Amino acid sequence: MPPLVDAETMALRQAQPPPRGEFPLPPERPRPSAGDAPGGRAARRKAARKAAGRAGRRAAARRAPGAARAGPPAVANAGAATGPVAPTTRLAARRAERARRPGVATMVSRGLGELFITIGVLMLLFVAYQLWWTNIIAQQQAREEREKLQKQWAQDDRRAPGEFEPGEGFAIMYIPKLDVVVPVAEGIDKRNVLDRGMVGHYGTGRLRTAMPSDKRGNFAVAGHRNTHGEPFRYINRLQPGDPIVVETQDAYYTYEMAAILPETLPSNIGVIGPVPPGSGFTGPGRYLTMTTCTPEFTSKYRMIVWGKMVEERPRSQGKPDPLVK
Repeated sequence: MPPLVDAETMALRQAQPPPRGEFPLPPERPRPSAGDAPGGRAARRKAARKAAGRAGRRAAARRAPGAARAGPPAVANAGAATGPVAPTTRLAARRAERARRPGVATMVSRGLGELFITIGVLMLLFVAYQLWWTNIIAQQQAREEREKLQKQWAQDDRRAPGEFEPGEGFAIMYIPKLDVVVPVAEGIDKRNVLDRGMVGHYGTGRLRTAMPSDKRGNFAVAGHRNTHGEPFRYINRLQPGDPIVVETQDAYYTYEMAAILPETLPSNIGVIGPVPPGSGFTGPGRYLTMTTCTPEFTSKYRMIVWGKMVEERPRSQGKPDPLVK
């Protein structure tokens, strides 16, 4: 009977022989290391170099900067690059579609914003048209009318004085101080005369006034102060004594500025009478009245400038002094 073994003891024990009829298993052969590689010394050196190379690569991978930290951000970035996760059910897809769809308040605010922007652009275009483009068109039309008159006069195309159709040009007005040269047409129609850059003669109905060739009377004209050529834009800058010349087919009529009425009502037709009150004229004579709107860019009131004829000069004698200086 084999001796009892104390399970609690930590001392070395004598190996007991196996029972009869039993044979021990052969011991496990250890794995050959690099130093035990078969084939002699050269084979062992080759195996050692190979093992050292694998160990070096593992160490280099561990030493690489950010190698341990690069993993999670790369996964996160890859997920971000692929965009939001697609809905997995129809209900989720409908909810996502409704979330992307703008609400009523958003659509209304967008519509109002676009409407206001459109209105603003149209207003700017209208202002540019009124203040800039109408001047270009009207000045071109006035220049064509002036050239037409000069051509007719050069051809000696005479007609009865004072007989002109409405809208027909018959004279040219010069205001040297303001560098104004503008044709004068019969009538004060806005569309056919004033808006075409010309000065209109009060020549019909109750507003009929004298012609420059008349020996007595008030030659009254109207013109735009702003837009459409604006020939009377700066007549408020005229001073007493400044010359104003009216050229017709037969003569030059020179007036001198006498007085100005800065503001009056449009209904005050007395300012174009034969002897206009407030002008300083005390009796009949040969006068000039120029009317225009005031303040600028409005038509609420009228500004009046009066002049008195100082010279009548036949065209055959050449231009008067104010036009040759």
